[in-house]
Amino acid sequence: MRLLIFIGAMIFSSVAFPQQSVPETRATGVFQAWLAAFNSGDEAQYKVFDDTYQPKRPMAQIAGFRKQTGGFALVRIEKSDATSITGLVKEKESDNIGRFELTISADDPPKMLGMQVRLIPPPTDLAPKRMSQSDALAALTSHVDAAARDEQFSGAVLVAKNGKVLLEKTWGRADRENNVPVALDTQFRIGSMNKMFTAIAILQLVDANKLSLDDTIGKYLSDYPNKEIASKVTVRHLLTHTGGTGDIFGPDFDKNRLTLKSHADYVTLYGARAPVHEPGATSRYSNYGFVLLGALIEKVSGMSYYDYVQQKVFTPAGMNATASLPETEHVARRSTGYMKKDGKWLLNTDTLPWRGTSAGGGYSTVGDLLRFADALQSGKLVSKALLAEATRNQVEAYGFGFGVRGEGKWQWYGHGGGAPGMNGELRVIPQQGYVLIALSNFDPPAATRVVEFIAARLPEAS
Repeated sequence: MRLLIFIGAMIFSSVAFPQQSVPETRATGVFQAWLAAFNSGDEAQYKVFDDTYQPKRPMAQIAGFRKQTGGFALVRIEKSDATSITGLVKEKESDNIGRFELTISADDPPKMLGMQVRLIPPPTDLAPKRMSQSDALAALTSHVDAAARDEQFSGAVLVAKNGKVLLEKTWGRADRENNVPVALDTQFRIGSMNKMFTAIAILQLVDANKLSLDDTIGKYLSDYPNKEIASKVTVRHLLTHTGGTGDIFGPDFDKNRLTLKSHADYVTLYGARAPVHEPGATSRYSNYGFVLLGALIEKVSGMSYYDYVQQKVFTPAGMNATASLPETEHVARRSTGYMKKDGKWLLNTDTLPWRGTSAGGGYSTVGDLLRFADALQSGKLVSKALLAEATRNQVEAYGFGFGVRGEGKWQWYGHGGGAPGMNGELRVIPQQGYVLIALSNFDPPAATRVVEFIAARLPEAS
């Protein structure tokens, strides 16, 4: 599903591949030039490539992609002719494998007509090998030790199996200015991971027959400004990102960041917009859709979103360190977020919303997220029947507020969260009994790559 502009690679992989020979065609020549320029990370080389091959998208526009991936290594050519080449590349600093497709014109010199790279499940011969449990955990520790030394990871990691914690460890500093180390009770901003809590709150109201998945939002938000959205978009659409409700980030958010203090404020700002596509026609990730779910929770329950999730989700699960207090309030164990730009560490303060919402932006700990996963699986928060619906593919790779990926016995559900200076990842692998959690106060994909590393190496349950 993901267009690979991969979330990125910040940690080193232990998998090595032989050098791939490349057939000599016009297309492979352009590909080699593209790969060399891309891997250089150098604006001057980008310009030379652009001037020579005139791609539709200038290379400078994918500089962030290059920074996240660390560059690519060619591992396999699958097809090549005079005007196209298809093959596999591996992120230099992770296990990710992508399939690239490059096409050129028949002109002399040729123009690059298209280049895309899509994430694929790694072929068996290119995938990391599974290890014994003890070896996998040792490899993870060594792996993150190296990343932390290179200032590519700061945060906490937890691995559990069948309710038993196998590894819980911290690296880096929660506050670099005051040299405060990360502790197991350090609270990290979790971005879109809040969507899981919102989905469970909605499903609780469904369980209680207080709303239906196929109710329109207009049934409850009767004064919603855009009538097309009010009359066509359902709760199910919002949970699956199929409502066409759009995003919240952009110039309007930047201008109003500190005055958007409630879900109602977001509705006032964005509610007049028309849908970006016909509701139900396709899936397009929508933060605003989850803001609307927060507004629905408030309307149906008669409580603020924050009070509802505190009383109905966090407290029953035993999550005492998870909340969304405003950034203006002091939270003693909340870490500081850091972005790296031009080799310098910068605070993420000026990017943060006034407070987290039902779409994301709260904070938690690795221990609390394990308690959430355990409460989910035990049926404490929502019926097991509704949890099964929430954690199966309702649309490609997404259920009701949960990502759903992996294959066979390794299918998992959970959610990631990422924004400048924050990254988190929770994965529950039911058939294996594993719960994998990483939280970081660095840019994505610092935490995501840690979870990907261990998920690829843990042994299969016997």
